[in-house]
Parts: sequence; structure tokens; C-alpha cells
Amino acid sequence: MTPLRVLLVEDSEDDALLAVRELARGGYKPTWERVQDRQAMREALRRTPWDVVISDWSMPQFNALAALALVKESGIDVPFIIASGTIGEETAVEALHAGADDFLLKGNLARMNPAVERVLRESQRRDAHRQASTALRKSEDRFAKLAASGIIGVVVADVFGKIAEANDAFVRMVGYSREELVSGAIPGADLIPSEWRTVDRPAPEPLTARAAAPPWEKEFVRKDGSRVPALIAAAMLDDKSCICVIADLTERKRAEAALRRTEEQLRQAQKMEAIGNLAGGVAHDFNNLLSIILSYSWLLSQDMTGSDPRRADLEEIENAGKRAQDLTRQLLAFGRQQILQPRVTDLNDVVAGMEKMLRRLIGEDVELVVIAARHLRKVKVDPGQIEQVVMNLAVNSRDAMPKGGKLIVETANVELDAGYASEHVGAAPGPHVMLDVTDTGTGMDKATQARMFEPFFTTKETGKGTGLGLSTVFGIVQQSGGNIWMYSEPGKGTTLKLYFPATDDRAPAIQDSSPPPAGAVRGSETILLVEDEERVRVLARTILRRYGYHVLEAQSGGDALLICEQHTATIDLMVTDVVMPLMSGRQLAERLHSLRPEMRVLFMSGYTDKSIVHHGVLDSGVLFLQKPITPEALVHKVREALDAPKSWPR
Repeated sequence: MTPLRVLLVEDSEDDALLAVRELARGGYKPTWERVQDRQAMREALRRTPWDVVISDWSMPQFNALAALALVKESGIDVPFIIASGTIGEETAVEALHAGADDFLLKGNLARMNPAVERVLRESQRRDAHRQASTALRKSEDRFAKLAASGIIGVVVADVFGKIAEANDAFVRMVGYSREELVSGAIPGADLIPSEWRTVDRPAPEPLTARAAAPPWEKEFVRKDGSRVPALIAAAMLDDKSCICVIADLTERKRAEAALRRTEEQLRQAQKMEAIGNLAGGVAHDFNNLLSIILSYSWLLSQDMTGSDPRRADLEEIENAGKRAQDLTRQLLAFGRQQILQPRVTDLNDVVAGMEKMLRRLIGEDVELVVIAARHLRKVKVDPGQIEQVVMNLAVNSRDAMPKGGKLIVETANVELDAGYASEHVGAAPGPHVMLDVTDTGTGMDKATQARMFEPFFTTKETGKGTGLGLSTVFGIVQQSGGNIWMYSEPGKGTTLKLYFPATDDRAPAIQDSSPPPAGAVRGSETILLVEDEERVRVLARTILRRYGYHVLEAQSGGDALLICEQHTATIDLMVTDVVMPLMSGRQLAERLHSLRPEMRVLFMSGYTDKSIVHHGVLDSGVLFLQKPITPEALVHKVREALDAPKSWPR
């Protein structure tokens, strides 16, 4: 669970405990303190660095606006959320204008965890921006101190560039000795790159006319051939000579480039997150439609004989549905909304298990080289998803080598330092395992690289690619806690390095996950089916009754509660959609736990929901069926849920 320091400005202890409990359900481990007046809050802000402040709107001795003013007065940038049972729309707008980050109603605490997650994310972005801005200011201050301390380069020369004097700083800057510079052995023009000479040429005019030239940027060529970016200012000493003050801009240019890279990565991450949310929503809607197509096709095919001429047509419908199902899975992978089943894994084992398939996939004209590191660290990933990553990268590499070439798949233990982490959004320093996929193909230009992970973007001919291969790779790696480094040039191939955090956890024994025989999936138990989408509900009811189950159906959480109160006999299992209006499947299950403690629960959904899934991983004890549902998947999962030991999801 994620540690979270919460300051609750609340006069009701019960309401404070409800807020803390809701945060715990969202995967946080709250450390909290409750205050209800100005003095107590001032002391709490002084004593403890808080991650978030959650304040009631109005209290007998205090209110949210006064609490917000105290936060601003303290100079602390801490997210501020208002939670009230009485706040209206106009008041909420007033609070947001005053500087509150969000507001929510106490009667709808389900919004609390998404709100906290959002304001924390925004706070982190502000911190990153402040750090980058601070780095730039420090860089500028450093150059000012260098100038004041005499480390700035100083040169005396005539207006045409012949050097008469040069201080130690300039000598170190260009790498020549003072004797070489002042003797005339090194003409001043040789210190200037040819493309910069036109910039320098106008300098004598303002020097002679106004006795000074405004500062301008240029480069010097060092003795070893490298270049030094510099800021130079000049003033006339007499009618023939001038003094030039020269600041080395190397560090400043590096800082500016790093800031630009960080800002570009942040913009790219925000763009990919927005596209991912859209892709996940589209996949969710399609999963309900595909449940209908795939399931009814299968049910109809079961009632037909093998010689029925319509069977081939049904199989085509089913095959098209399965291809659409693959597309929705790729969209969910890109949007990081798929369900992962991570376990401690050796990437060498994954690559070794795929080697034969990869050789068949890339063809005989592409040489496959596998370099497996000895004593490779373990990672915690979903092995099936990593196989998908390797396969997608191999397919892309094969297509980039139409005349043959070499594909290298390599694993290695690496240590990512703080420098790498600071330049790659989402990366953290520490021990990692690298999976490197390199090809000798056509490579990519900068414009293609900027869009390579976008869904549906492809450089292939129409009909020869969906544009989802690399976007799927991006989503799986990100959801697995890893990050991607890429290098490519046209005509020089492409290298993709995938970094996954190493783990010290031990791999558990592998359980036999083979499905039960077909005859074992039938049953006679009573099932409560809760699904707000009517077509999906009718479909699931039809399947379950076909396999012998007694089905009670409800289209909402309220209907399900009423059925459980009125139905006197045992209900063995509730099968419920996760995302429903007014009451989620998780909320419904929790409300029914005291009424039906022996009833098992099977959740189903088309995408991840934070009430049962965190960072794409199921909560402990949760039984889950991923949409689109099919008859075989549904009845096997129902049988598994009914036969499993009773345990309430935590």
C-alpha cells in the first residue's frame, strides 16, 4: 500500500474515520491527524510535512477557506481538497477560485481516491517543474559568480580579432597556450567556426561607432577540434584595441537542453495518457458488443450439425469477432487498462521459450542472435505480456529488414542512475533488468520516432498493419513499472532497450491452471447476475441457464439488494459487472457481505477499475472475468468461483 500523510480538518471524528477508511480501500496507508481549529492546524503544518489536506467546508470554530488561507500563509505547496455534505455549486466554484484543488460530497466518498490521486499527480508535476526551474536559475547564478570571481575569459584584441592578451580562463577555454594565442601563431579567425564568421563581422561597426558592442553568442574552436559555446561582450579600450569578456555557456546549454527534454517528455506523457484513456473507453464499449457477437455465434454453432451449410458463415463471424477482440486487448494494453497477472520471472526463460517461434516468425533471411546474461536478476511481470512485447518488437524488426539482416535479443543486469531517471519520466534509479531488441533495418527518422508509440500510427502500406504493435509494447512496459529507451537512424537500424525494476522476491511454485473438463462446468446452484447492460445481461443469463444454473437477474445494485432481501433461499454466487451507475460492483458486494456472508462474488468488466484493480493488478482474493465474455470463459470462471474456498476480497 502507498503511504499517505493526511491532515483532516474536521470536527466530526466519525466523518474523519470514514475518509481514512475510504483512502485505505483505495490502496493507501494513511498516517493522519485531525484538527478543528486555527491553532491546531498551524501547529500541525509546522510539525509535519503533509501529502494532502482534506477539509470540511464549515465547522463551529473554523472553515475550509480559513484553513486554505493558513496553508497559503505557511508557504507550503500541499494539495487541498474540500469534502462537505452541504456545499453547493456556487460555493464550490468559490473554493476552487480561492485555491482549493478539488471538492467532493461526503455522500459520494467513492470520488475521494480518484481526487487524491489526481491532486497528488498534479503536485508531483509542479514539483518537477519547480526543480527544473531551480536548476536553470542555479545555472545562471553560477555563471554570474564565475564572472565576479575572475574565472570569466578576458581577451584584449584589435577590432579584427588579433589577440594581444588572454587570461587563464580563456586559455583553458580554447586549449591553446598563451604564447600560441598572443604570438600570432594562431590567427583569431582560426578560433571561430566558418559559419560563425558572418555573425562576428558586424561587431567592429558598433565597437568603433559606440565604443561597445551588445553581447552576442558565438562558438570557439578548441585546439582539439571541439567547440565551446560562449557569450561574448566587447568594449573599446582605445581607437585600435578592445576588451572582450567571454563566458563559457557549455553548462548553461546543457541545462537548457535538459529542461527542454524534460518538458517534451512531460508533454509526450500527457498526450499518451489522454490517448490511452480514450482508447480504453472505446475498448470497454466494444467489449460489450463483442460479448454478444462471440457468445451468440458460439451458442448457435453448438446447435448445428457439422454438415450444416450455415456453420461456415457462423465461423467467419466468430473469427472476425476474435480479431476484433485482439484489437480491443491491444487498445487496453496501450491505455494501461488491462489486467496483469505478474509473478517473479526470469526474462532469460521467457526469451528462451520463444526462441524457436521467433526464428519461424522472422524468416530464414534474418539472423537471430540471443545473448542471455548470466545470473540475471528476477523481475515481477506478467510473462504472457512480456512474450507479447518481444513478439511485437520482432515483427516490427522483421518488417524493417525486407532484404534480410540481423535481429539481436539481449538481456543484462543494469543499474539506472539518478541522471537517467531525471531525464526519463517515470523512471526510478536502482537495479533493473534490461531487455534489448536491436535490428539492422531501415531505421526511423525523428518525425517517425516522435509518433512511434501512438495507436494506429504506422508507416506500413494500407492493410499491412494496424499500428497497434508498438503502442501495445509501450502500454505493457509502462504498466509493468518499466520504461523504454530508443535509438534509431535512417539506414542504421533501431535499438529498443526495455528496463524493468529488479525484485528480490522469490518465485512461487507454479500452479496447475488447466481448465476443468467440459462436463465439470455444469451446475445447479443459484446465481445472482447483476449487469446494467441489458443485452449482456440477457446473454449471460442464457448461458448460465443452458448449463443448469438457477439465475436471479438484476440490472442495478439497488435491484440486487432488493432481491437478496426478498429471496429466502441460498444464493451461492453473485456475478456482477464492476462499473455500473450509482453503485459499483465492489460497493454492492461490500453492502451484501453482512446480509449474505457465504455468498461468493465474481466480478466482470471490460477494463480495469480502481475499486478492484490497482496499477493493473487484481486485489487479493478477487475473482475476475475479463470482458468480452464467451460461454466457455463464463461457465469455467463461474465453476471456479463456486468451487473455490470462501474468502472475502481485501
